[in-house]
Amino acid sequence: MVLITRGGIIPGGMLAEAMGLTQILTAAVDFPGQVSGEKTKLMAWPEFLQFPAEELLRGRPTLIVDDVWGSGRTITAVKNRVSAAGGFPETCVLHFNPYRNMFGSLRPDYYAAVTDAYIVYPWEIDRGPDHVILGE
Repeated sequence: MVLITRGGIIPGGMLAEAMGLTQILTAAVDFPGQVSGEKTKLMAWPEFLQFPAEELLRGRPTLIVDDVWGSGRTITAVKNRVSAAGGFPETCVLHFNPYRNMFGSLRPDYYAAVTDAYIVYPWEIDRGPDHVILGE
């Protein structure tokens, strides 16, 4: 299992416990902002701040967990990198927002609900709605 920081840590930890998984890895991804406009920002290449070594992923089924699939950029970048390492990725989120999805008909393999709502999860309350960006 690969948990995407920070949003995937709590749901992924709960899933790992329920499934009895002991091999839990993390991936941290940043999409550097650019000043020249929203469209340019969305086209930025991902920067992997942290990612598991290829030998930990090669030949293994890998569940990638995040809290939400908004635009889908982060989880898709992680999925593609797991696949490039020779792993067999599947994606899992709590909420899927098809209205913000940048990847056409591509959607998470597993999700609890479809929504277009702005969600602040219980573990994000102290950050407040003005400080939480979902699905990036």
